Amino acid sequence: MNAILVIAHAPLASALRQCVLHVFPDAGADVDALDVPADEAPETTLQRARALLALHGAVDTLVLTDVFGATPCNVATRLLEGGHTRLVTGVNLPMLLRAVTYRHEPLDALVTRATLGGTQGVMPLAPTAPQNQSRRPSHDPTHRDHQQ
Repeated sequence: MNAILVIAHAPLASALRQCVLHVFPDAGADVDALDVPADEAPETTLQRARALLALHGAVDTLVLTDVFGATPCNVATRLLEGGHTRLVTGVNLPMLLRAVTYRHEPLDALVTRATLGGTQGVMPLAPTAPQNQSRRPSHDPTHRDHQQ
């Protein structure tokens, strides 16, 4: 079973983990979160991240970060030593849920699953009217609010 570590600007990592545990209450041992405060030195964040990775021993780990080029991502790139860690940036809840769902697959397959989950979870939706009601433009001159 792969471990998953979310490193993101505070409080996003913890919030995403809590959402995952709502759906997968048994995933607590496999999913860790590292919130990065705005005033924390990158070296301190790196030490905390390495400590979380050490909790899982030699288990393969998927690291997910929020923004490419930001401190959480820059710290995470320094965790990629060896072949047991992969990094995907741009984490969102669909990505994380997909990663947890397939955390038993080989690490490279998990990276693909997570990336697809994240991209497929983003889609534009057209506004629709409630069932059995037609939409009325907001500037409809026939609309009366019965105000005096």
